[in-house]
Amino acid sequence: VFAVNGFLRVAAGFDIGLSTKCVVIPKEMGMCHKIGYSEMRLPNLMGHTSMTDVILKSTAWQHLVHTDCHPHLRMFLCSLFAPICLDTFIHPCRSMCVAVRDSCAPVLLCHGHSWPDSLDCDRFPRDEDMCLASVTKEYEYLYKVLPKPACQTCPAVEEFFTHRRVLEAFCDSNFAVKVKLSKRRTVFEEQEYNIECQLEFTTQGSLLPYETQSMIQRWLLINEKCTQRMTLTHRPMVYLLVGNIEEGIILVNQVYRWQRKDSQLTLATQKWRYHKCL
Repeated sequence: VFAVNGFLRVAAGFDIGLSTKCVVIPKEMGMCHKIGYSEMRLPNLMGHTSMTDVILKSTAWQHLVHTDCHPHLRMFLCSLFAPICLDTFIHPCRSMCVAVRDSCAPVLLCHGHSWPDSLDCDRFPRDEDMCLASVTKEYEYLYKVLPKPACQTCPAVEEFFTHRRVLEAFCDSNFAVKVKLSKRRTVFEEQEYNIECQLEFTTQGSLLPYETQSMIQRWLLINEKCTQRMTLTHRPMVYLLVGNIEEGIILVNQVYRWQRKDSQLTLATQKWRYHKCL
């Protein structure tokens, strides 16, 4: 069953006038797996005529997908790079493009790239045509109310400190998350990161632990320049990230390197349970 049937607006579809064929979505296009269909049309809506081009161009977007900058990003990109095999091409609606662009363009900018001309939202049909529209209002509401990581100046990585200083930082913060970071090379010679988050403590009562962990992982992917500074070698490194949530935005204010025999950070996290802030 095609999972996005519920998103289709009723009207006449349109075709790009090319002779197309149905092919299996390749394993290299991980972002377009488990989206409700397994075959795509080639050439696609980006004008790629060979699977080599499709894989090369689409994998460049996978890092942005991992940042979870918008809940529709994967559907939007896959409708273009791996369109479903129907009698006609189903484009994403202009409203979906605008929503995705407005949320994800700032993340691209944080990585030094602007929103590409090839994804100009004016090229997509209005919502009254047959196209992929937005998901339910409930999903959008849930997405909006959770705090979001933002692009920010990287805090300095501190290696020498006392447990009292760390406790003072805890008192001024909403969260502290222990993070284990390492990096690896992909088959396309790009860097990817292994990110393991373990919640040490939180004073933010409205957030659940898994929500805080997920948002810290997204912060590390959005602020990749900061993550690069923390992964200078391929050896795993451990850090404590401490920060605040201000007006729905997650900001990391302090980064402490957690050395293997670091008694000060261990002491601070142990004392925190009984610590009374001034």
